[in-house]
Amino acid sequence: MNIIKKVLGYLTVAIFCAGILAAAGYYVFDARFTNQSKAAGAKGGHAEKEGDSHDEGVKLTDAQVAAAGIELLKAGPHELRDILQLNGTVQPNQETLVKVTPRFPGVIRSMRKRLGDMVKKDDVLATVESNQSLTVYELKAPINGTVIDRDGTLGEFASEARPIFTIADLSTMWVDFAVFRKDFLKVRIGNAVSIDVGDGGAPIEAKIDYLSPIGASDTQSAIARAIVPNSGRLRPGLFVDGKVILSARPVDVAVSTNALQTLEGKNVVFVRNGDSFEAREIELGNRDADWAEVMFGLVAGDIYAAKNSFVIKAEIGKAGAAHEH
Repeated sequence: MNIIKKVLGYLTVAIFCAGILAAAGYYVFDARFTNQSKAAGAKGGHAEKEGDSHDEGVKLTDAQVAAAGIELLKAGPHELRDILQLNGTVQPNQETLVKVTPRFPGVIRSMRKRLGDMVKKDDVLATVESNQSLTVYELKAPINGTVIDRDGTLGEFASEARPIFTIADLSTMWVDFAVFRKDFLKVRIGNAVSIDVGDGGAPIEAKIDYLSPIGASDTQSAIARAIVPNSGRLRPGLFVDGKVILSARPVDVAVSTNALQTLEGKNVVFVRNGDSFEAREIELGNRDADWAEVMFGLVAGDIYAAKNSFVIKAEIGKAGAAHEH
């Protein structure tokens, strides 16, 4: 009987100890699991915060903006224009052009001026020995201008029917635009025209001064002419591009069409905020070839990326791809 009591006592002690060990093990495992869960949660929260960083914008320093050729413009009032694109040619102003011919036929004894020389009125251009009197007389410039043509050589016979020199005052030029039949009714005298000379400078602003009542059979077009002051950028014979302004409407806020990009199917403009660019969703109104009206999303004074704004879009795409990995 005593033996049985001792065995039962040992079993009771063993069961009690086993219970204590099991409880201790559960406590340790639960604490480790809880700590690991908290760490994983903190790590996940940090990752989520990092994932949101590209929504805040793309950071680009002034040096990076300049290197990428990104143009920065300010949103504000602008004029939307309905324009007609025309090709033009620069011509000397025929109203200030003179062809110089000998008064009497004879032999050219001297040629004093060359092609491209600038002359003043009464400058001697050449001398001619008259066949009638055998005396030498002077051929003088009738106006101030530039020699744009010379047709004579020393010792050559000069006729009063053939000009030896052509002198033009190049301070004003004709720019003749070809207008095709479908556009005849659109162009009017007085329409403003913006002329791109193609030299990298600013367009020259002028007005249509003349519309030809006669068409050209070879080109099936008529001439619309602008008389343009010449600072030296216009040269006879060169081609230019013209934008005739048919109508204009002012808007409160507009951006360059170069600034328009799409992200996730939405129209956006990248707005400069400090040293970052943020994608700003916008609602567009009317537009022309160069400018777009912004109804919502921007206010006057916002600085935005225009030319080469696609560089910023590419940087946002890189940031998104890095986040996914």
